[in-house]
Amino acid sequence: MWQRGFLIFTVALGISLAGVPFQAVPSASAQTQPFYQGKTIRVVVGFTPGGFYDRWARLLARYMPKYIPGNPEMIIQNMPGASSVIAANYVYNVAKGDGLTLLVPINSLYLDQMVERKEVQFDVRKFEWIGTQEKAPIMLYFRADAPYKSVADIIKASEPPKCGATGTASTGYLLAKLMEENLKAKLQTVTGYQGGSEVDVAVERGEIVCRGMDIPPHFGREPFDTWHKNGFDRHILQGGPKRDPRLADTPTLFELMDQYKTPDVGRQLTRVILASGDLGRPMVAAPGTSPDRVKTLRDAYAKAMRDPGLIEEAKKGQMDMEHTPGENLQALLKEIMDQPREVIDRVKKILAD
Repeated sequence: MWQRGFLIFTVALGISLAGVPFQAVPSASAQTQPFYQGKTIRVVVGFTPGGFYDRWARLLARYMPKYIPGNPEMIIQNMPGASSVIAANYVYNVAKGDGLTLLVPINSLYLDQMVERKEVQFDVRKFEWIGTQEKAPIMLYFRADAPYKSVADIIKASEPPKCGATGTASTGYLLAKLMEENLKAKLQTVTGYQGGSEVDVAVERGEIVCRGMDIPPHFGREPFDTWHKNGFDRHILQGGPKRDPRLADTPTLFELMDQYKTPDVGRQLTRVILASGDLGRPMVAAPGTSPDRVKTLRDAYAKAMRDPGLIEEAKKGQMDMEHTPGENLQALLKEIMDQPREVIDRVKKILAD
């Protein structure tokens, strides 16, 4: 009996029978404490507040933590400039690959890398792609009081119409280049706007008359709802392979390429550039993020997209939903970037400054 009591006493003191101190064994709760518990995840958005990139980032930041073990806080940091190249450079080169910094960049970010712009200090293939929530085919709108009712009017114009864009990877800039290359319809693109909302304000002021943009936000927020009621804008073309039901009377770029007999190389070029629409409004993690944390973030993203609360908020905000997993996006980026040299050279040619 005394032996048992002595053993209990020595164990309580942390001493073995051999006189060697016991090592403290961590409790089960300490061993299994989730990495994200008590931490904050920062989501860097490459645009100003108010646009759909920002709105989706904020919506996901409210719902993803529910599905991340440890329930971390998620905060948004807007870092606009150069169509999110500034934000991408920051997350790629400055942020740690610890799963605590995410990026919501423009979907056409890969094109700035493909044409080897000097500002690019990242490799899109090394980001960890978490997911996207929608497809984003493009469109071109004009002020209705501008003298352009069709692509034919743009082709015949004595001076190219002035359109606005945020930078050289933006939807507006890319669409203008494709129109000029494939249809001989020239637009004068004014770049440098901090975000899409600023471009729309410039259109309202009459500084410019048009903008190329993604279709979903054009039917999901102001000023467009009011514009459509008042007949302020006119829809000239859309970029998807088939007509969006909301633009049933607007021809697609592919229909126009048939009409104007665009060569096959131009069509292939168009498919590469418009692949950005399949990337939607993606979320990525910094390079070097461990596979287990990437999986945690991808799973949380997917579950958030099925959350009834998020779905209801997206519906109220007229935000389209079509989730694509991060694994699919990663494969798509590899396919896009592994183009034959002749295709890459063609992309460089039409996107050269």
